[in-house]
Amino acid sequence: MKPNPQLADSIQNICACKSWEGMIKKLWPKAKLISAVTTGVMSQYVETLEFYSGGLPLVSGFYACSEAFCGINLEILTQPSHVSYTFLPNMAYFEFLPVNKDTLTMSQEDIEPVDLIHVKLDRYYELLVTSAAGLYRYKVGDVLKVSGFHNSTPQFEFVERQNVILSIDSDKTIESDLLKAVTEAKTLLDPLGFILRECTSYAHTSTIPGHYVIFWELKAREGNDGQELDPKIMAECCYRMEESLNYIYRSNRKQNAIAALEISVVKQGSFDALMDSYVPLGASMSQYKTPSCIKSKEAIDILDSKVIAKFFSPKIPM
Repeated sequence: MKPNPQLADSIQNICACKSWEGMIKKLWPKAKLISAVTTGVMSQYVETLEFYSGGLPLVSGFYACSEAFCGINLEILTQPSHVSYTFLPNMAYFEFLPVNKDTLTMSQEDIEPVDLIHVKLDRYYELLVTSAAGLYRYKVGDVLKVSGFHNSTPQFEFVERQNVILSIDSDKTIESDLLKAVTEAKTLLDPLGFILRECTSYAHTSTIPGHYVIFWELKAREGNDGQELDPKIMAECCYRMEESLNYIYRSNRKQNAIAALEISVVKQGSFDALMDSYVPLGASMSQYKTPSCIKSKEAIDILDSKVIAKFFSPKIPM
């Protein structure tokens, strides 16, 4: 293709505006939708995508992992929080380990895996894959919920990855609980004119009692230049997160076995630097996802070095 100075000038003028809100639609006015993964840990990016999209629908068209292509979304205009995937039995042989509904741990009453046609509505399962590539009953690590059926084919909602990600004492916080708490807290950012761009967490145990640390990277909305964070509202975000966590966590807080939750706000580009640190260690650029929890001291040090403000929960949750 030959250089197009007129087009280059047009793109430069569009990108030179103060805010990039709705930027995708400005650059590609004929765009009809945005195809993206919007389930599980990636749900934290939905608000950011909506910020840039200018009202374009977000479509999560399929469910796939490194082990197999699993299913497709037959209702592509469904809201990201309600997406279900219809499994394709010709892609691999799928089996499902029953998972306890309340604790998201493997049920002791029914630990034998079931095949695709024997899953039950509203039950939770951990996905197993047997494939032509040589995998046999491989635990993918995804917890799924049976949300319905297309004819007789089960449809699944992605719930979370199967593991406890944060723990200080007897508390066990799973990924979905943490994401729910973050979702509850970030609604308080609207009056401040900010959106949550990225977040992750770690269990700070070098002091007694230990506490949860949540790293937030915030982005200003259009017309919010120079607006500062309100310490009272940010402290309320911490408290809102604690209120949303499970009973055992709140009980430990009342007994002073866990200290107040901390939100550390990092400067712009901090999570890009975190990704840059993972890629040389073998992480794939195309499949990299910011982890919900980080345990590497080097990764924690990277984000700690970029903290611009710290806020703590002002009171013990009920």
